[in-house]
Amino acid sequence: MGEKNKAEPASNIQNRLRSLRLAKGLSQGQLAMMAGITRQAIYAIEINQYLPTTAVALRLAGALDCRVEDLFSLVSSGEVIEGDLIGALPSSLADSARVRVKVAKVGERVVVRPVATLGEVLNYTVPADGLMIGSAGSSRRTAKVGARVRVELLRDRRTVEGEVAVAGCDPAIFLAGEYLRRRQDKTTVVGWTMGSAAAIEALKRREVHVAGLHIVDEKSGESNLPYLRRHLKGDEFAVVTFATWEEGLMVRAGNPKGVREVGDLARKDIRLVNREDGAGARLLLDGRLATSGLKPSQVKGYQRFAASHFEVARLVAEGQADAGVGIGSAARLLGLDFIPLQRERYDLVIPTPFLTGHPALANLLDTIVSRAFRTEIEALGGYDTRETGKMQAL
Repeated sequence: MGEKNKAEPASNIQNRLRSLRLAKGLSQGQLAMMAGITRQAIYAIEINQYLPTTAVALRLAGALDCRVEDLFSLVSSGEVIEGDLIGALPSSLADSARVRVKVAKVGERVVVRPVATLGEVLNYTVPADGLMIGSAGSSRRTAKVGARVRVELLRDRRTVEGEVAVAGCDPAIFLAGEYLRRRQDKTTVVGWTMGSAAAIEALKRREVHVAGLHIVDEKSGESNLPYLRRHLKGDEFAVVTFATWEEGLMVRAGNPKGVREVGDLARKDIRLVNREDGAGARLLLDGRLATSGLKPSQVKGYQRFAASHFEVARLVAEGQADAGVGIGSAARLLGLDFIPLQRERYDLVIPTPFLTGHPALANLLDTIVSRAFRTEIEALGGYDTRETGKMQAL
């Protein structure tokens, strides 16, 4: 009998049915009636004599107004695996014996990243896949970036390997991940925030499954494809549009400094917050400065970098900067004024072997073209989904 047909032993399942039923103040009979099954079935499930089918599990979750994984989940086996440590290890974790990490299987490569590199908020909302416990083949408790490391899994290995790792700067990818989880139980998207050029390089190094970018070619005005043709070799990549948005200058509400165009950034009373080299926002700014006949050295704050559109917006909103380049949805969220500079496409780049080798990727593409998802991200403001899901000819 093949592996996919083997039943999961009850001892591998963490069963929370009884505790959630009692928390709702329901008897076994009441829950059975609400779920449309017998009281005897409820009793058998609660004492681990009967593993429910998918349909029964969904009925129970519906009756208790929770998710299936809130009721039943695989118990961590404490399995230890090896992978490549990717990204900078925060200095606060350098001497830690057990570092919370996310794990992804990208092709045949296993990559490991500290959860803390997701940022201060996501560090407390994204659960770890495991704990990094040291360098592989060494007694050292710490490891350097690029090292082969050992990870003690906190989740079932199959669940971990089903996750989708995405590099890019569109925060809506996290919302897409939640929609994907609803469509494909237990499958999640982990978004690693980085600029467009860095995302493409991460994809080429097989550190992620998907890279997002928004780079407009100065000569043709075309989004992304000219850049990809220069930086990707071969034709084994699919390019799929996620959405179209506007990028521009974000300034404080009411625009107290009267910023109207990129040329105003050279004024001595304006402090800029910039993005890192290779980010789409940085490339847009550099192009507009050149058109205005300005040098970066003439702009106060040009060398001050923020890691994302929302970090730029936050620094402007807090008064730590007067202006920055970012997307309209970030400005809207933090109540900033927005001066549009450029309309551009945000595309997802996926190696075509992953589309067939990683089942969740096909489901992710189905997710982003769904009416519900497109309606929701348009409600965020700044997104146009008329081309969402369109394959671009690379």
